[in-house]
Amino acid sequence: MADKKKRRQRDPGSDDETHQPFKSRVKPDPVILQTLQKLADSVRAAAEASSSSSSSKTLTLADLSLSSTCREVTDLSLSSVQSSIESLTLRIAHSILSGNGFAFDVPSRSAANQLYVPELDRIVLKDKSALRQYSNISTVRKATVTARILQLIHQLCLKSIHVTKRDLFYTDVKLFQDQTQSDSVLDDVSCMLGCTRSSLNVIAAEKGVVVGRLIFSDNGDMIDCTKMGMGGKAIPPNIDRVGDMQSDALFILLVEKDAAYIRLAEDRFYNRFPCIIVTAKGQPDVATRLFLRKMKMELRLPVLALVDSDPYGLKILSVYGCGSKNMSYDSANLTTPDIKWLGIRPSDLDKYRIPEQCRLPMTEQDIKTGKDLLEEDFVKKNPGWVEELTLMVKTKQKAEIQALSSFGFQYLSEVYLPLKLQQQDWL
Repeated sequence: MADKKKRRQRDPGSDDETHQPFKSRVKPDPVILQTLQKLADSVRAAAEASSSSSSSKTLTLADLSLSSTCREVTDLSLSSVQSSIESLTLRIAHSILSGNGFAFDVPSRSAANQLYVPELDRIVLKDKSALRQYSNISTVRKATVTARILQLIHQLCLKSIHVTKRDLFYTDVKLFQDQTQSDSVLDDVSCMLGCTRSSLNVIAAEKGVVVGRLIFSDNGDMIDCTKMGMGGKAIPPNIDRVGDMQSDALFILLVEKDAAYIRLAEDRFYNRFPCIIVTAKGQPDVATRLFLRKMKMELRLPVLALVDSDPYGLKILSVYGCGSKNMSYDSANLTTPDIKWLGIRPSDLDKYRIPEQCRLPMTEQDIKTGKDLLEEDFVKKNPGWVEELTLMVKTKQKAEIQALSSFGFQYLSEVYLPLKLQQQDWL
């Protein structure tokens, strides 16, 4: 017994190192905070230099001489959307009266009509379109659905109200059959009218949440996200309600899953390291993407991402950063530039000694998705991403953020993240 005590005195913290690897390497909080302050200052300085320099204004598609013609949408007022629908309806009426029937000229949102623009670091939609004819048996149903969606949007414009995508679906269940069909045509209508989806006054149900060092107004009510409990504040589905953002945070922590978000919120991680924590609980929805971009642009803070170490974690990160192919027509409004990949990265599995029983074998579909990602231009642009993804495909191993719980439920907030921030270990 005495020998054991002597050994412990000679090697303090050895038990911690066995059960919580690298805990002894975490420096005092003030040291880590200095690192974070420098990061925040550099991001703000770069943003200020960019905004004050006329020669370094934000690039747009119009500034680039691309070989392909691309289309983008803009925010339109309800009256403008209403006018566009009425003009389209008049053209259709004239076409029918002249004996030509009618068809919608719908922009193609297929993978072949997408283009990654390195200068903008986001995916955009090319100008290819297809006729959706009412007289063609293969497109008659979709043409009918498109006409019905346009009618419903026109009603929203007249009444100046918002509805959810689910509400829209239930107005004509037998016609739409499945909500994915009405949702898809809703995106088509946005492209056709040249407006953002939020301009149509159709919103998704609340999904994303935010907690931490952020105060903002929600439809006139001031919300303090440090006083919202561990559940946080639901991100408003209508970004127009959000304004007057204030924060003393040093960074924004973007978390893929709800489980990791709850752990960090309950541990009040944002008080130890001033930050804003946000999650969309998986695949990012439009409201969370809009909210994240608004925070980044207005507060001028670095964004660090915490996702699973699998191909889908990286896909989710790329949707936030470069945009989704499904909504590439609105990538200018939905993407957040310069998101850093903090973890969990494939190299972390060995680096942090993640136990074998906490690692999962990749399925054939996982491996295929990983290889497909390696062919994407937005991945190739970042050598660090290529290296990590190549390692993942080679080892055929994946892990969730929760794998860190094998070292203790609070290892994520007490050791892993502090050490990552201390070492500036992000890509």
